[in-house]
Amino acid sequence: MVARDLTVRYEDFAALVDATLTVRYGEALGVVGPNGSGKSTLLKTIAGLLQPSSGSLSVLGSPPLKLPPGVTAYVPQVEAVDWSFPATVWDVVAMGRFARLHFWQRFGAQDREVVRRALEVVKMSALAGRHIASLSGGQQQRAFVARAIAQEPRLLLLDEPTTGVDAATEEALRRIVRELVAGGLPVVMATHDLDRVNEWFDRLLVLDRRVLALGTPDEVVASGTYAAIREHTHTHGHLRHDHEPHAAHAAHPEILR
Repeated sequence: MVARDLTVRYEDFAALVDATLTVRYGEALGVVGPNGSGKSTLLKTIAGLLQPSSGSLSVLGSPPLKLPPGVTAYVPQVEAVDWSFPATVWDVVAMGRFARLHFWQRFGAQDREVVRRALEVVKMSALAGRHIASLSGGQQQRAFVARAIAQEPRLLLLDEPTTGVDAATEEALRRIVRELVAGGLPVVMATHDLDRVNEWFDRLLVLDRRVLALGTPDEVVASGTYAAIREHTHTHGHLRHDHEPHAAHAAHPEILR
């Protein structure tokens, strides 16, 4: 994935301004920033749910809307989900297969096997028959990650999946992400949690409507930008746009163009 001078507006408000970044095969890119910094906007634009106002965005060589169904999997924040829809955990995960099916195809044995394996990956097989609304927040989040895995995407987008989960669930999600990345899948994850970024991510993007820093976790943590973000999370103040982008990123032959 390559974004160059990417700007996204909601009517007159620019939620994302002149963002330039890359995502590489087989890496986890963490996106951190205060509330309203554009993290969700960035993920939704990569997923094709929002359209750029200016600049360019390429995923696997194409604009997001021109990609075949199922190529990109997007897992929204749990709060954005409508729990009134009657569905079991199996039903939710099986929905990940629909993007892969042509209109003449039925849900077959191979699809069921993919769903079964996805449930195993997130340790949710025993809860496959439970109604999704009856689960804990952490279990619900794992079910939606399983749905994304069942989609067999080539790019996975996670929007703050650790919000409201306990430490055990957070660690389980971290292990899932690292296993997927080790298998070659690129993952872009928005997060408000600034702890353990070295264990979660290969690179870190600091965003406050603009790209403030982009590099390895060590490079970004060592920068003043990261310290300002951390201070903001404790004081709930406004992070000023007075930092220059950190020049820690470079061209790479494995970029998801």
